[in-house]
Amino acid sequence: MRRAARFPGVADRDLAEYERTTFTHDGKARTVFRTGSGPAVVVIAEMPGITPKVIEVADRIAAIGCTAVLPHLFGVPGRDPLARGRLAGAAYALSSLVPTCVSREFTVFATGRTSPVVSWLRALAAHEHERCGGPGVGAVGMCFTGGFALAMATDPRMLAPVLSQPSLPAGITRRTKGTIDISPSELDVVKGRCAAEGLRVLGLRFTGDRLVPAARFEFLARELGDAFVAIELDDEDANPDAVLPPHSVLTEHLVDEPDQPTRDALDRVLDLFRTKLLPAT
Repeated sequence: MRRAARFPGVADRDLAEYERTTFTHDGKARTVFRTGSGPAVVVIAEMPGITPKVIEVADRIAAIGCTAVLPHLFGVPGRDPLARGRLAGAAYALSSLVPTCVSREFTVFATGRTSPVVSWLRALAAHEHERCGGPGVGAVGMCFTGGFALAMATDPRMLAPVLSQPSLPAGITRRTKGTIDISPSELDVVKGRCAAEGLRVLGLRFTGDRLVPAARFEFLARELGDAFVAIELDDEDANPDAVLPPHSVLTEHLVDEPDQPTRDALDRVLDLFRTKLLPAT
């Protein structure tokens, strides 16, 4: 196991039990955390980074018999944005968001474009497939990275893409609300896979979430047809103890109890990974 240099800041969830390596593609090296065994699922953290709640999602994926792979794209791995209060949490979120928004690797406002970082993520997924084996790989993107899982599905090794509250491009105009961050040519590839291979794309959102407009899911339904499986939850289904309005289906707004709609949504995500990646038992 190779250890990377210590990250600045304070981590609130110890990642010592995770394998930590570096993956390089096209001259760009990033830290990758990994746990579990079996076919790989790339867990792409929401803003502001790999929080304890994101790690819990990865732990659940590992528990079903998959390898959870967490690339470090922004933030301090393991840090809880709210552990030091709302003001400190907002400052930390901005410290992750602002550099990412101006980075050339992330397409935040433009329509009809795939973020350049997706090429690196596709290469990571291919590397993990070779390393972990199995029929293919899965991916779950969240919020800022939600649409990345869709763009990764141009690679035939991607068998289980999950888009949890995909928030890009920023829904400022009617046009940006009614699209998602993928280029037309790459969307055509995904549509072709849906038609020819039976690929299914899972999407999750709260109905009142302004960061994930209803028009975005309507666009995906038009483009992908029955291949797009939308899970849309009422705002009342969100964890009432969460600080922010309903948004993060699998993390901050999850009510992790049986018969809760958000727990049912998480279970459907896990079932997709089981069905597509694990042998039938």
